[in-house]
Amino acid sequence: MSGILEGKRVLITGVLMESSIAFHTARLAQEQGAEIILTAFPRPTLTERIAKKLPKPTKVIELDVTNEEHLGRLADVVGEELGGLDGVVHSIGFAPQDALGGNFLNTPFDSVSTAMHVSAFSLKSLTMACLPLMQNGGSVVGFTFDAQYAWPQYDWMGPAKAALEATSRYVARDLGKQNIRCNLISAGPIGSMAAKSIPGFGELASVWDTRAPLEWDLKDPEPAGRGAVALLSDWFPKTTGEIVHVDGGLHAVGA
Repeated sequence: MSGILEGKRVLITGVLMESSIAFHTARLAQEQGAEIILTAFPRPTLTERIAKKLPKPTKVIELDVTNEEHLGRLADVVGEELGGLDGVVHSIGFAPQDALGGNFLNTPFDSVSTAMHVSAFSLKSLTMACLPLMQNGGSVVGFTFDAQYAWPQYDWMGPAKAALEATSRYVARDLGKQNIRCNLISAGPIGSMAAKSIPGFGELASVWDTRAPLEWDLKDPEPAGRGAVALLSDWFPKTTGEIVHVDGGLHAVGA
């Protein structure tokens, strides 16, 4: 039996560690039949080493989503490798240290601006850079951390994720006529490199120990990766602008 992504071509950002959701999305996509290409910044060599652990070899290209030159050449580079794209995975987020860890009221705008640019505006930038390769439509999938709430220590990444969620809805609105879907996975906390950069991450993650209806494992990114692969597939042909929660059900319960 062929996989649900058989014949699909997918660009995946954010593969930094084997523990990352992006890595497991890439692995599962290959297992489900997709041909993939990875982007990396600022250390493509790190991603190249991690990529060797995937089931099949894949090319890694440098991409800084805040760099117009990188974005401008992306379609040509990916087009030469894959010919076109059927899916794009946005797994990018960053905030300077002074925008995290309980410093919300004292964070300067320059740091907030960086967080918004890298974590939210980049969804639009990346999608538009890939648009010339998606002539037959396709699926854009990103990752959020439920922005309905003010989380401990998360500070300006919270508003950045809220902006990402809004951006996804507007991308869905404006590209629907080209049969391009844009959806997000709202994942529970994972012990990835990004998570470890958040001061007090353990305090935030501990909420899942007592409130999630389904047992949550910080060391298991696969459920979120499975959700992303499902949204990349043709099994959600009329779903767009949606946020699918893969968080053990925590979003559905109160204190």
